[in-house]
Amino acid sequence: QVQLVESGGGLVQAGGSLRLSCAASGRIFSNGIMAWFRQTPGKAREFVAGISRGDDRSYYTDAVKGRFTISSDNAKNSVYLQMNSLQPEDTAVYTCAARPGTDLQIHISTYSYWGQGTQVTVSS
Repeated sequence: QVQLVESGGGLVQAGGSLRLSCAASGRIFSNGIMAWFRQTPGKAREFVAGISRGDDRSYYTDAVKGRFTISSDNAKNSVYLQMNSLQPEDTAVYTCAARPGTDLQIHISTYSYWGQGTQVTVSS
């Protein structure tokens, strides 16, 4: 089992920045994919960004390209999401997810492990 714990959410004004962290513990796989998803009430959970722990390949949904950066620290078993130029439409619960393998998948069903989520609220 892998446990994921997120931190770093909060309230920020439009144009501001936040950095989310996700710490993994348990049966950590040396490779694998870690990703961030987000969800707003009434909408489906959507992929935001993912990173391959083995070679740092990353992938972003179009809505956040150029504003968000995903990174990982394998020594700390952690992944981060630096979010800049935040907009009200970025308001959501952000959840960390992990899966073994090396494919940068965007589909929820391919991820085996999930955190509890952290709220990000961007005011206009």
